[in-house]
This record gives sequence, C-alpha cells and structure tokens, in this order.
Amino acid sequence: MKVYLSGEIHTDWRAEIEAAAKGLNIEFSGPVTDHATSDDAGIMIMGAEEKKFWHDHKGAKLNAIRTRNAIESADVVVVRFGEQYKQWNAAFDAGYAAAKGKALVVMHGQDHQHALKEVDAAALAVVETSQQVAQILHYVVSGEVK
Repeated sequence: MKVYLSGEIHTDWRAEIEAAAKGLNIEFSGPVTDHATSDDAGIMIMGAEEKKFWHDHKGAKLNAIRTRNAIESADVVVVRFGEQYKQWNAAFDAGYAAAKGKALVVMHGQDHQHALKEVDAAALAVVETSQQVAQILHYVVSGEVK
C-alpha cells in the first residue's frame, strides 16, 4: 500500500507513523521537508527571479509536480495540520486528494476543528495523533485492531 504523508513539516510526526507502522507492507512518501530547498528548488533549477512572486511561483509549480504525482499514486493520503503555522498547502493537498477520490485521513488538534470542518467532512477518518494514524494503517492492512 502507498501512503502519502502531507502537511506540516516542523515536527517528526512522519517518522512516528513510519516507526509505528514498521513491518506492514507500506511504502511512504511525502513532500520535501527541508523548507529552504522546497522554497528555492524552482530558482535553483530554472534560474533566479527578480521578483519574489515569480521566485515562489517557480517553486510552487515544481513542487506541484511532485505532490500531484505522489497523491495520484497513493492509496491513502494523510494530511497533518500543525499547531503553529497556517498550512494552506495542506488544505490544498487534502482537497486535491478528495477530488481524486483518495482515502483521506486528516490529523489535527481540537483547536482546529471549526476551521477545518469542511476538510474533515471530506475525510474518511479524523484523528489527533500519529499513533492513531498508525493504528488505522495497521487495521487497513491487517484487518486487526492493534
């Protein structure tokens, strides 16, 4: 099974899920989590831009190639909304996954429940912890509740 781990990049939630799901037949993928590399990949490959808008535009389009391909090839898409930053990209990824008919799992704290109610409504599961995501994956793969 292929699982794409989208969303916030400032904590180790991806590593927690991968460690808890060790031994399951799951191939994990995710975005580039080095913020500077993700932001600057477009200009590093296609050349510098004088205006910040075009700098960001190149990076966003280049990252969209990776993200769209990963979401389209995934069986399950997990999107984490962190506590500290507004993650518009995570919301976009959740919407894209829902539009593609992907099994969507959304993870966030209770303080985001109202703001993410439409995203949550599109998800097949809404959880708060990495451990809950790992338990969902274990159940989906094995049919057993761990």
